[in-house]
Amino acid sequence: MITLAHLSDIHLAPLPKAHISELVNKRLTGYLNWRLRRHSSLDGLGLAALVAHLHEQAADFTCVTGDLVNLALDAEIAIALGWLKGIGPVEKVCVSPGNHDAYLPGTLARACASWQGYIAGETMDDRIFPFVRRIGEVAVVSCSSAIATPPFFSAGDFDAGQAGRLARMLRLLGDADYFRVVMIHHPPIVEAENWRTGLRGAKLFRDVVAEAGAEIVLHGHTHRSTIHAIPGRSGDVPVIGVAAAGTAQNPEPSDDPARYNLFRIERSGPTWTCSMAEYGFERVGGEIAQLLQVRIY
Repeated sequence: MITLAHLSDIHLAPLPKAHISELVNKRLTGYLNWRLRRHSSLDGLGLAALVAHLHEQAADFTCVTGDLVNLALDAEIAIALGWLKGIGPVEKVCVSPGNHDAYLPGTLARACASWQGYIAGETMDDRIFPFVRRIGEVAVVSCSSAIATPPFFSAGDFDAGQAGRLARMLRLLGDADYFRVVMIHHPPIVEAENWRTGLRGAKLFRDVVAEAGAEIVLHGHTHRSTIHAIPGRSGDVPVIGVAAAGTAQNPEPSDDPARYNLFRIERSGPTWTCSMAEYGFERVGGEIAQLLQVRIY
């Protein structure tokens, strides 16, 4: 049996001090939004407890689907590297970046350079994404939807080049009979399509999964715990969203409290099974509990 943990939307807090020169751009609106509204719902106070609980599960591998930072300040990127090291070594953790990690043009490249082995794996060519990590007979494929956007936008993008590389990778892994787990920050589902906050190229992503196949898809971005499905090569593919790990226990009404998911993947002869347990805070009370147990594959 292989166990995978899934965290997303860390939004490490508190914000480090920022020089005024760092805020003369889109960051100004994000900074004001944090100070006036989001600092209380993304305070990070439960994150340490959530991570400590996750460590007790001794997962074989941890998937982080982006938004480690808030404004992608250089200081935040450096802090995020320390946080990733606290989650585990590069051999046991990988990241699919989010829109906050690419807050301004150039910040995603700096984050990838800083986080190094956490955003690296086997690739089809010299492009970073998608890359694959193999854990036994499980293959975790990390895509990127992270792009810089104008103020008040948080959309992602999945283009034809990445789609072609992902299709080839999924076909090769499928032919080798791996259990394929695809990571992407933005949800690739029809219900989340939105010109301001959704995934541009979501249909491309769904077309790749429908043609090449995958077993499950993991995402973040919505700050909600959700289960959807998209068509796959041999049936529906579960699409699992997880609540923001950095969210307070009393979040905004649109968010769920901080949570993570744990997947147990097992093979018996030619048949795969995958069950998911959700752990985290409820809206009342300060204890981390198991909130859901469900077989998803």
